[in-house]
Amino acid sequence: MALIVQKYGGTSVGDPTRIRAVAERVAATRREGNDVIVVVSAMAGETNRLLELAGNVAERPDARETDVLLATGEQVSVALLAMALQDMGVRAQSFLGHQIRISTDSVFGRARIKSIDADAMLQVVRGGAVAVVAGFQGVDEDANITTLGRGGSDTSAVAVAAAVKADVCEIYTDVAGVYTSDPRICPSARKLARIAYDEMLELASLGAKVLQIRSVEFAKRYGVPVHVRTSFSDEPGTWVVQEESSMEDVLVTGVAHDLNEAKITLLHVPDRPGLAAKILSPIADAHIVVDMIIQNASEDGFTDLTFTVPRTDYQKALGMVKEVAAEIGARGVTSDTSIAKVSVVGLGMRSHAGVAARMFQVLAQEGINIQMISTSEIKVSAVIDAKYAELAVRVLHQALIEEGVQEGAA
Repeated sequence: MALIVQKYGGTSVGDPTRIRAVAERVAATRREGNDVIVVVSAMAGETNRLLELAGNVAERPDARETDVLLATGEQVSVALLAMALQDMGVRAQSFLGHQIRISTDSVFGRARIKSIDADAMLQVVRGGAVAVVAGFQGVDEDANITTLGRGGSDTSAVAVAAAVKADVCEIYTDVAGVYTSDPRICPSARKLARIAYDEMLELASLGAKVLQIRSVEFAKRYGVPVHVRTSFSDEPGTWVVQEESSMEDVLVTGVAHDLNEAKITLLHVPDRPGLAAKILSPIADAHIVVDMIIQNASEDGFTDLTFTVPRTDYQKALGMVKEVAAEIGARGVTSDTSIAKVSVVGLGMRSHAGVAARMFQVLAQEGINIQMISTSEIKVSAVIDAKYAELAVRVLHQALIEEGVQEGAA
């Protein structure tokens, strides 16, 4: 008997028919002798509907009250799924974030999980019932309802799996697993049988939408095996696991792209200690993630500083930067929202040279100019014009994956 945590996204519980289909899958897992905890998202489109309601009553909805509103989406899902299971003769009990005490910080809309009290869930499961847990939500130390941000149900599921020491966390979604690239852009993309935590972390941070990055961080930290699979068939998906020696045989595992990028440049910044911190600190205090940073070589005591932020935070970050620019005597600020980041990822890059050179050569052959470059042990990223993003993904996938000797694809 295994303890299995299953997570179902909004598409999987999008209507009553699909909720019953999920209930049948959960019931089948229970009949196989497994203990089951289920984490569910709001029904597809519900979060957007609730945000629209908030926008209709307030020009700038309060963050705390927005979290109270959005948390109702998962409350509906867990209740309906518990009802469906009970109707099939499977004992089930639903739990909201505050009922099992998913404790978070107080950053409304982007809260981070601090701890989980698993006793209530485990008591229900040990009694032979299914625990149905609301994803995406928690509660802070002042008993305020908080939400974890887009994709937060993945994080909830893996965190719950870690808290109960589950044998596996199954993430059910509308795709069949993790692919070498986005199949909608690159039809030749192949599903991976297994991928290492570090590779999945890079892909998630670089635009791959299969798993939310914080869920992968939890999985790696606590050694939770994650099985990403589709809720619309019984075919195996992709296992996200600890690194294995054979994984380094694959030079490039995946090609990702991210269109949610904006670039901000401060021109003619006095080149003296502390100014970079002065520029970036207000952005960090506003919980805006700065991605790539480039500072030009100093000339006559002045330099240019360029960095990227999520496009959703662009206007807020730009306003802050303009204020700082005026304070420090920078010549001005320029920005660009028509950019994209394309990246190649693979454990094999640790021990093989030449991937970056080949990547840049391929982009040059297509007339694609590189604006910024960032690297790590297992990834190379380039910022390019957004209109070339899909072309870049296809040609890089062909050159670095299809034409290379790649193992590990299903």
